[in-house]
Amino acid sequence: MRFDIITVFPHILDSYFGEAIIKRGVKSGKIEIFPHDLRDFTHDKHRTTDDTPYGGGAGMLMKIEPIAECLDEIIKKSPFERKEILILIMSAKGKLFDSEKAEKWAKKFSQIIIICGRYEGVDERVVKHLVDQEISIGNYVLSGGELGAGIVVDAVSRFVPGVLGNPASLAEESHNSQALEYPQYTRPPIFRGWKVPKILLSGDHQAIAEWRGKKIKNFHS
Repeated sequence: MRFDIITVFPHILDSYFGEAIIKRGVKSGKIEIFPHDLRDFTHDKHRTTDDTPYGGGAGMLMKIEPIAECLDEIIKKSPFERKEILILIMSAKGKLFDSEKAEKWAKKFSQIIIICGRYEGVDERVVKHLVDQEISIGNYVLSGGELGAGIVVDAVSRFVPGVLGNPASLAEESHNSQALEYPQYTRPPIFRGWKVPKILLSGDHQAIAEWRGKKIKNFHS
């Protein structure tokens, strides 16, 4: 799976992508991550990526030209057909991202391009004519789309075969089964007087499974 992230801060996610599962996925060749500096696709000496909105209003909007040119170059150089590529833009007013989308995209697409908004948003023509989906990670506003892009990369990568060290981990994950996980404990059995439930120390696997089943709450309740 290849990820391309279009942003005015191309190194903002380097630290996160350089650790743990994402790092191992890149090192193994299961995933590729390419940040693209949007300013490289501007044509003025100030490398301007934003401008004032028509009709007035507070703040600045990201311009369509550099975004379109960046997308054109990425798609032109891509080894995949257009139908194998998903183009997203992170937006507070987009459709909510979830585990179902992550799994579907990992299976259906070979490349995901993510546009990270900044300022007051982007020229609406980007949304209407250049992207496939407008995606949100929650009902709140962030300074930019980069954190959301990182979440998408992480969540989708987990469904790419070979990225997780233990495939069983994915099958058991809470949101993949639409339920919250049962409470879990590890050593020591007693800490500051707080005890691990006796049933978990019993060795009775059937009883433990029944206890866990009772503890699981439906994710949507």
